[in-house]
Amino acid sequence: MESELENFREQWRAEVARSRNTATNSTSTTQQQQQQQQQRPQKVQAASSSRLPHRGRHEPPTNPKIASKIASHQHQEDDDDLTRGEAFDEPNGPVTVPNTLAAFEQGPGEVEKEPETALEFYEKAVDKETAGKLGDSLHLYRRAFRLDNHVEKAYRDKHFPGRWGKQPQQQHASTPEAAAATNPSNAPVTVPNTAHHSLDGPPLSLPDLIASFAGLSIQGAPPAVEGMPPPPSPMSQLPEEILVHILRDVAVLDIADFVRLSQVCKRFAFLVATEDRIWRRVSLGEEFGFGAMVYHFQRGISWEDLSRDDTPRTLEDAEDFLTLEELRQHQKAEAEATTLELVRSSLYASSWQNMWRRRPRIRFNGCYISTVNYFRQGQSTGNQITWNSPVHIVTYYRYLRFFRDGTVISLLTTADPADVVHSLTKELVRQHENKAMAYLPTAVMSEARKGRWRLSCPALDQQEGSGADPAEVEGDLFIETESSVGPKYEYRMDLALKSAGKGARNNKLAWKGFWSYNRLTDDWGTFELKNDKAYYFSRVKSYGFGGV
Repeated sequence: MESELENFREQWRAEVARSRNTATNSTSTTQQQQQQQQQRPQKVQAASSSRLPHRGRHEPPTNPKIASKIASHQHQEDDDDLTRGEAFDEPNGPVTVPNTLAAFEQGPGEVEKEPETALEFYEKAVDKETAGKLGDSLHLYRRAFRLDNHVEKAYRDKHFPGRWGKQPQQQHASTPEAAAATNPSNAPVTVPNTAHHSLDGPPLSLPDLIASFAGLSIQGAPPAVEGMPPPPSPMSQLPEEILVHILRDVAVLDIADFVRLSQVCKRFAFLVATEDRIWRRVSLGEEFGFGAMVYHFQRGISWEDLSRDDTPRTLEDAEDFLTLEELRQHQKAEAEATTLELVRSSLYASSWQNMWRRRPRIRFNGCYISTVNYFRQGQSTGNQITWNSPVHIVTYYRYLRFFRDGTVISLLTTADPADVVHSLTKELVRQHENKAMAYLPTAVMSEARKGRWRLSCPALDQQEGSGADPAEVEGDLFIETESSVGPKYEYRMDLALKSAGKGARNNKLAWKGFWSYNRLTDDWGTFELKNDKAYYFSRVKSYGFGGV
């Protein structure tokens, strides 16, 4: 009995000792976490003297340990680090404009819910960072990491569950031994690796795949009940000429709907990809194509009509006998002749579809937005150390909206895109001239500036006798706008049409120069583009297909 009692006492002492050690460790761990939480805001504030890279919506940060901090140096501009263009739906009313981008993306009648958990704070921080509001995103990142140090792992598991998980089969298959293991165990040595076998043969290239659809026809829907007659399919009974005519009308109304028809069936995919008559009509048309491009200034800077003397000469003395309307008709015919000449060049290989995708052109169904962020050192006092000095994050936006008549609206403001894009109209610009009606929600348009634009063309911009390819002259955009300091100044912007991303085309305007012109002294001043970033196109559905 005494031996059993002694064993019980020893077990009891050991259990008490273990409980005391566990309590001591938990207390020390809690103290360390509190110290880390107290030190983290100071470290984040000290590290906030540089730039947070932009990321897409719901995309995880590059480094999970410093998601709430800013990199220690500013890196050069990159397409993947800049805010992508977004699509803006129609507003809920004529003057009702949402206050934030998150509220704008919600449906009508919905109220933005305040975040409560660490994951909700993190998701809202990503949305703010995507919109270019780095100050708000940094504050939300801090709150998220204070609530949970591993919040980014939860974010990745929620939005990217398959991308971050390990895939043992793919990893092992990359080695020769693992690839050999995919063969059946009883396969002879002479049989090649079955992992490379395919019942349909090797994969076809895109041109060969499209060519294989040439002999296919449009198939009707199968019967809903076996044995019953199939439902009627009028489209499959149409002759080829009428079908092409219908597709051409669809392309003229909306080129995006025409391209999406290739997802209906293989016959439609073949026609969309190979029917060059439709792409010729779209390219030469004035709806979306190069017939709507402006290669000579058609308006004055303040949108006034040009006089005969203000029009540049391209025919020398022969133009003196032409009226202004005849001169514009000649310029239009000249631009069409240039298009017909360029399509036969080696750059486009006589393909109207290639010309539509590759040739520089302005898009009218949206606006171009430049999001600018930079850091400015705040005032420090004598009792503050250098690494803990305050830093101001400055965010502003530049907007450009183009019209088919050669006019443009330019706006520089700190207002978010959701508060601005639906107000970029000529009516509101005229309504808010001279700072009128400042009490309206669209008062931001009082800072908008009128202007004009044109694309570069060989007739005006190609040096005489240079022998350069006309296609190499294109791609530059010239914009002249009113000044924000007085009527005696004008602004001149030179931009280059670029493409950002794998599928999009002509969705980026890169800076080439920015100047101010003094009308009285005939002097030019240069603006240094230290913080300004490129413009990116954003679709705005309330614009329709663009106005005149």
